[in-house]
Amino acid sequence: MKAIVYSQNGLPITDPQSLYETELPKPQPGAHDLLVKIRAISVNPVDTKVRNGAPTDTPRILGWDAVGEVEAVGESVTLFQPGDEVFYAGSIVRPGAYAEYGLVDERIAGHKPRSLGDADAAALPLTSLTAWELLFDRLQVGEKEDAALLIVGAGGGVGSIMTQLARQLTSLTVIGTASRPETAEWVKSLGAHHVIDHSRPLAEELKKIGIDQVRYVASLTHTDKHFPQIVEALAPQGRMGVIDDPEVLDVMPLKRKAVSLHWELMFTRAIFQTEDMQRQHEILENVSRLIDNGTLRSTLGDHYGQINAQNLRKAHALIESGKARGKIVLAGF
Repeated sequence: MKAIVYSQNGLPITDPQSLYETELPKPQPGAHDLLVKIRAISVNPVDTKVRNGAPTDTPRILGWDAVGEVEAVGESVTLFQPGDEVFYAGSIVRPGAYAEYGLVDERIAGHKPRSLGDADAAALPLTSLTAWELLFDRLQVGEKEDAALLIVGAGGGVGSIMTQLARQLTSLTVIGTASRPETAEWVKSLGAHHVIDHSRPLAEELKKIGIDQVRYVASLTHTDKHFPQIVEALAPQGRMGVIDDPEVLDVMPLKRKAVSLHWELMFTRAIFQTEDMQRQHEILENVSRLIDNGTLRSTLGDHYGQINAQNLRKAHALIESGKARGKIVLAGF
């Protein structure tokens, strides 16, 4: 099968060897696996982080967002059958989706939304799982709470779906941050009640919209840079969720306010094969239903054409620039 891989980590994305096309054996499904013929993928920051930072002894396939058709199933599979259209993010400890075929455990896959094409659906799995888990499993937001949620970096992939989930499924006042006019408009269009500028002090920006403190913060980017302002903005006994990778995070300032800190990594359930691993199947089924009934919409930002090494290098370059809005997708070989 065709696959786009890297063999040497840390190469600049302008180097043709940073991502290149090769032929690899078609994988065979294990007991709980679906063998999926991949039709569309999306690119996430984790793809660039692994390519830059993870050495590999053999050509490694990146990519943890895919849409495709089930071609075969393992002997223990009960949730899907051949011919089903699926979408999933997969597991970071297994080969990814930059290939014609991929394997995914049925317990972390969902049925593709019927109302979306492949590209629009491919934008959703990883960010939907991350946003849903952070809001409802980590921060444990209630549906009827009269409180405020600050989403730092609301214009990115996770922020774009979290903004919708919080606005549509909770009673929270949703405040997104963005630093560029086009991104601010995007966040507003997704349902944020307010959009503030994270290039300015967050506490001051919140006061401009009449909000002194927030009960919840989802810090999705540059947490170390924004942390002092986040601490100031959080209400006593508030909750803070983090998904990025700050080099250092001194959490002691949270103690005085008794603020709880929650890390979210949507790969955790798959990495450790947790007892509640099938929760991700349930989340994706919910997202599919909410898309099909019009509650949520795809967060596709840019379509970069066919799945090939050249287009994937361009997508990685945009991710690394920090200027991506929504999700970058590719479709077809």
